[in-house]
Amino acid sequence: MATISIVKGELPILEEATSPKMFSHLGNSLIKAEKVFAENKTEIDDFGIISLMYHRFEENKYPSTNIKLKDFKEHLRIIREKNISFINPNNFEQDLKNNKNQRKVLLTIDDGFSSFYENAWPILKEKKIPFILFVSTREVGSNNYMTWDQIRELKKENFVEIGNHSHTHEYLVDESYDVIKSDIEKSISIFKNELGNNSRFFSYPFGEYSLEFKNIIKSLGFNYAFGQHSGVIDETKDLYELPRFPINEKYGEIKRFNSLTRTLPFKYKKVYPEEKYLLQSKNPPLVKIEFYENIKNLKSLSCYSNEGDKWRQSDIKFENANTLLININEKFVGERGRVNCSLRDPSGFWRWLGVQFVVSDK
Repeated sequence: MATISIVKGELPILEEATSPKMFSHLGNSLIKAEKVFAENKTEIDDFGIISLMYHRFEENKYPSTNIKLKDFKEHLRIIREKNISFINPNNFEQDLKNNKNQRKVLLTIDDGFSSFYENAWPILKEKKIPFILFVSTREVGSNNYMTWDQIRELKKENFVEIGNHSHTHEYLVDESYDVIKSDIEKSISIFKNELGNNSRFFSYPFGEYSLEFKNIIKSLGFNYAFGQHSGVIDETKDLYELPRFPINEKYGEIKRFNSLTRTLPFKYKKVYPEEKYLLQSKNPPLVKIEFYENIKNLKSLSCYSNEGDKWRQSDIKFENANTLLININEKFVGERGRVNCSLRDPSGFWRWLGVQFVVSDK
């Protein structure tokens, strides 16, 4: 895989999972959607679950992974103001299947930095706001990371889930089957020793996975695994490729955050290629998405891709009424390729899906 530049003292993170052009394309319609929905009482069959991913809190020298505390507090206020329910990870399966007409959000925090414990945890604890904290076992207790005692303090609360984020947080997707499996098995062993049990939830380091990696996670007993591609969770999504919206200083800006709260799941049967780990011989891929039959105005969707290392509107055509072909005309440059598609719903909200590829240098 291509080299990623790493700021000293900071784990690298995926760049934003949504194209700035896409949000420009959505424009003021997202801002007006809330009013349209309220005035017309438009019925939405399934709001899905919007999953948000945070890392650092009030560590302003790391803007790519940090959120300012005043913005985080505003995010929580907006969620409450819009009557969006914070879902408890303990009830994830039930919330996925039931009460689909209720707006829901799942908070996730990756890596277990000390700044989360010092700055965000007191807020979430006071308000009993549920969340998943994903930790990499090798880093626990090291400089700028939470300790096991602090993690156990959180785990005592019934609204907190401590999720597994691997042992080393290395670029495991590039490693062999044995290396990946050994790393995850070690993290499971440490979870059991330190916390009494492993988690049902896994977060891929850097949001990167292959079919092999995904199958290892399944075989080791996890029920759910999260990436870092954008989109809204619903019953049609692969439980081992769950999307999240990454939030940081730039992309946690309040106007954009309001836009994220007005996204809906974009339901599909299948995305091809199934293998999201691209060898150079397969780059660029031909992307095909098979949608369900009852999506209104499907052919009005728009897609954007970062082919040739530049976001642009994708070359799309429909193979039949419900199957979309996305022709990526230039190779993905760098370590990740993305395709994001959106469709305005009659409610004024927007259906959203993202596909992420990991580009090998082989």
